[in-house]
Amino acid sequence: MKNAIKKTMLLAFLAFAFVVSSCSEDDPVSEPTNSEAIEQGSELANLIQRTTDDKDNEAIDCIDFVYPLNFFIYNSNDEQIGTQTVNNDSELLTFLLSLENGTYVALDFPISVVLKDGTVVEVSSNAELLALIADCASGDGDGVPSDFETNLTSGSWFVTYFYDDDDDDTSDFAGYEFTFATDNTAQATNGSNTVNGNWNLTNSTIPDLELYFGENDPFEELDEDWDIIEATSEIIKLKHVSDDDDGDEVEFLTFERTPSGGGGNGETAAFVDNLTTNDWFVNLLEDDGENETCDYVAYQFTFNSDNTVVAASDNNTVNGTWTASNSSSGLELDLNFEIANEDDPFDDLNDDWDVEEYDANIIKLFDVSGGNGDTDFLTFGRDPYQDCNGGNTGELENVLVDGQWSVGSYIDDGNDETADYNGYVFTFNADGTATAANNNDTVNGTWDVQPSGSGLDLVLNFEIASEDDPFDDLNDDWDVEQFTAIQVDLKDVSGGNGGTDLLTFVKL
Repeated sequence: MKNAIKKTMLLAFLAFAFVVSSCSEDDPVSEPTNSEAIEQGSELANLIQRTTDDKDNEAIDCIDFVYPLNFFIYNSNDEQIGTQTVNNDSELLTFLLSLENGTYVALDFPISVVLKDGTVVEVSSNAELLALIADCASGDGDGVPSDFETNLTSGSWFVTYFYDDDDDDTSDFAGYEFTFATDNTAQATNGSNTVNGNWNLTNSTIPDLELYFGENDPFEELDEDWDIIEATSEIIKLKHVSDDDDGDEVEFLTFERTPSGGGGNGETAAFVDNLTTNDWFVNLLEDDGENETCDYVAYQFTFNSDNTVVAASDNNTVNGTWTASNSSSGLELDLNFEIANEDDPFDDLNDDWDVEEYDANIIKLFDVSGGNGDTDFLTFGRDPYQDCNGGNTGELENVLVDGQWSVGSYIDDGNDETADYNGYVFTFNADGTATAANNNDTVNGTWDVQPSGSGLDLVLNFEIASEDDPFDDLNDDWDVEQFTAIQVDLKDVSGGNGGTDLLTFVKL
């Protein structure tokens, strides 16, 4: 459907425009001359017809436009009457079909087009655009190797990658051996089950591979008209684009000679062996441009062969799962950790990460956000990260458990409320419990030192008698500004009104 729409748009565009002329703000659009018009029955007209009609036995489907495209609109008196910018195939089709008789359009060159092999080509004139179409028609663009059928029908094949509707469903075909016969029949068998089907190459300049294995799940997912992306004697990579209510969906299917290969650009088995051998530490997490590596500096990560992962520190353990797979761009590592709340730093690790590179000592990952297009980076190394501001958790923990403390100052959004804690002696125990006691009262609580993106956090949680209890003001995730053996300075910026609280403990 997508190709049909694209082809219809190209024909509509050239039919309405007659030609597309180079233009810019500094170089006004030149009106077409008779010699530039496309004459019915000419070579150019025939090429356009073949580009627009996917039912033609010699159909051409090898060009996609790179959007946005800018158009100038002229009336029959050669007067510019408007401009139009289109951002996708649908907008382009709507625009062209809405033009009235006697109007024509000119493209604002240069534009870019994408050939079937993914090559991006800059086009500066109508003649260049038409030349690209002609090259595809003559086979100078992307084509299928002449020995494709021989390779397909020789020996056995295995599905090493199947990506369907944003899911890696390769495992649906695990254990199945595929054979394609010269009489256009096909078969998939795993020893206990056999699925029969057929295959064909379409009659077009650049053939597609048509597969049909019946209506039973999951083999019905293979029943498509597949674009041939790459074909050798060892690998066949296919792609299919379909339309649905949410837009175009892209599926990828790869056959290889052995079931252990990878459908993307990496070897899953080798990556998994490396990942599950010994422990890892987060050496970098850059989230939306912010370095948040120190949120994980205390954690040691263990990736188990049963697809579980454990991140453990001295005071906390976070469990999760992992999967490694191949995508159209290469290896991916999907992480899913349990989180306590929406602010849990481990939620930032929960993503489908692309593997940039890996070896025995480092794994570099990245993820491009589908929302704002920002890129996040995650790196695992064999040694703990050493460059967190404010020291390490152990240093502050040792300071706090060594002796007793009092509140030297507490400023709540500009208000001095230090007196609320006069007479209270604070004790931070090595087991993570804390007490604040005076002559008449003892308040129990907990404490924890955690690494953060800004350095260290001191997390306090005291029991409170009511919502007006002053100890409720101490219950927070405090940024450690600085500390010595006798003083700890803390700060918290409210996520609601942006107010700043300041808390200082001094040693007694």
